[in-house]
Amino acid sequence: MPQTTFPLHDRTVGEIAARLPGASGVFRRFGIDFCCHGEVPLAEAANRRQLDLGALEAVLGDLDPLAIPDAPRETGALIDHIQTRYHQAHRRQIPELIALSRKVEAVHAGHPEVPGGLADLLQRMWGELEMHMKKEELILFPAMRRQAADRIAAPIAEMRHDHDDHGAFLAELARLTQDHTLPEGACRTWQALYAGTAQLRADLMEHIHLENNVLFPRFEKAA
Repeated sequence: MPQTTFPLHDRTVGEIAARLPGASGVFRRFGIDFCCHGEVPLAEAANRRQLDLGALEAVLGDLDPLAIPDAPRETGALIDHIQTRYHQAHRRQIPELIALSRKVEAVHAGHPEVPGGLADLLQRMWGELEMHMKKEELILFPAMRRQAADRIAAPIAEMRHDHDDHGAFLAELARLTQDHTLPEGACRTWQALYAGTAQLRADLMEHIHLENNVLFPRFEKAA
């Protein structure tokens, strides 16, 4: 199997995730923020997480750079992928998670590990994310399809700012659920809730990564 040949330690995690199929999954496994803070060099990211840089590079080096990309490369197809794979998924996921969370918080109100405030967090997250996605669908993505690079610098900057807010929501989501760790004897509703929040976290990180590290730079460079 072909192995990664370009040096990794001085590359940013966002660049690695964008260029190397499978790298985003490695970063998620090691707890490295490759979506909202993709500008951080790999060596610095490893140091922040107190990880062995050589071991991390070895795992990344075993990935096949010629593997099928995780998302389409062509701009129009990539936009379609983001909308169908992530926008539509979030619209299914979050309302269901809000309902599950309210049930868990009510039924297990006296449990020491109940994720108190999770439903409210998801509600705030849903309101901001829905507004964000609509701005992309109605304004930013159509401009990108028209290749109107001179008109989208400000909208891209706004979307990046929104992504930082989404990243803060994800951090709070991880804190409230103890990284989606179930207490002993958790009921099926609680199990479904944490499986769903873990999937939401993975999906939103990949969603933000594809925009911040793959799609947006094409137009920022053009502008």
